[in-house]
Amino acid sequence: MIIERATADDLEVLLAFRQEAASWLTALGSDQWQRPYPADRLLATIEAGVVYMVRDGSVTAATITLTPDAEDGLWTEQELREESRFVNKLTVARTHAGQDLGGRLLDWAGDRAYRSGAHWLRLDAWTTNKPLQEYYLRHGFEYVRTVTEGGAVNGGPRVSGWLGQRPTAPSGDHNFKDLTSPPAAPPSRHPSLEERA
Repeated sequence: MIIERATADDLEVLLAFRQEAASWLTALGSDQWQRPYPADRLLATIEAGVVYMVRDGSVTAATITLTPDAEDGLWTEQELREESRFVNKLTVARTHAGQDLGGRLLDWAGDRAYRSGAHWLRLDAWTTNKPLQEYYLRHGFEYVRTVTEGGAVNGGPRVSGWLGQRPTAPSGDHNFKDLTSPPAAPPSRHPSLEERA
């Protein structure tokens, strides 16, 4: 499998991918991703170069967004001063379920974040999706807190406010042929796990 940056040509594939994931989540009893994601917002993240596609031959197997930008209202000022990368929209095609492709993508993201000098790999998960939260905990994330207020619509309830983080680390075990340009060189001295605590 290869991993590469998404292009504008991938927009329709990504929108369909999200719809497939929403349908699967509905069948599992989750209300996650029931509203269509705005195409213009997705295109903006593609153009920013932070959306990545995993291809298995001619098939799109998964996608992940890895960005240095945190969503407003989730992380404290102190946390935002810590160099971090944020995972968003991790989605695996149903055709590739059961292969721990999501876990491998998280390892890839942690490695990429480490090589860019970040200390933390962080994410926010759907507040009511307990199986998803447990999935991230099984993949080394620690629960930070749940933010329930300050959603995007009129400051209402936040639907994706379960926060998790794990230290970044080098990993060569993800088994992707990485066609993306490498991140900037890490600092000369990467903090140890003890120093990050």
